Amino acid sequence: MNQRNNYLNWDETYMLIAKTIAGRSKDPSSQVGAVIVSEDNRVLSLGYNGAPNGFDDNEFPWAREGEELETKYPYVCHGELNAISNYRGDKKSLVGAKIYVTLFPCNECTKLIIQNGIKEVIYACDKYANTNGVKASKRMLDKCNVTYRYFDLDYDVEIKAHDTIKKVDNPKIRARVKEN
Repeated sequence: MNQRNNYLNWDETYMLIAKTIAGRSKDPSSQVGAVIVSEDNRVLSLGYNGAPNGFDDNEFPWAREGEELETKYPYVCHGELNAISNYRGDKKSLVGAKIYVTLFPCNECTKLIIQNGIKEVIYACDKYANTNGVKASKRMLDKCNVTYRYFDLDYDVEIKAHDTIKKVDNPKIRARVKEN
């Protein structure tokens, strides 16, 4: 029997995981997921944006506008920060790794990425490209020889229980589980 040829490649697999883990975020306006992958394509850690451990999600200020201390910005942990923090192995194992993110990293997360030796950033969205934070991120990545590239899925993924994964043409991604 010949192998099927409509399987997911590594970029597709890990960006799909990043988009899936972003769905865990309780942020009403931005859901960001991150997946750290070793040089030999093993998942090392996952993260999504959310409240710090111990900060009750029901009391967390999710607002985007208003007095700074009443908004999410001074408190929220970004997906990249959580993925790096969630990693339970030897930090040396992050050296040379890749990180798949649904949104281009801010300057603070970029510092963490660089400090932990991650060598490639693969992102699905760069909607803040013209902000000083992202400009600083790109400057740091360039100076520190960390590559970054755009990659996004341009199809849906259909998952059938007890079967295979199938790519479905559609500009938005949705994972659907279907029983046989």
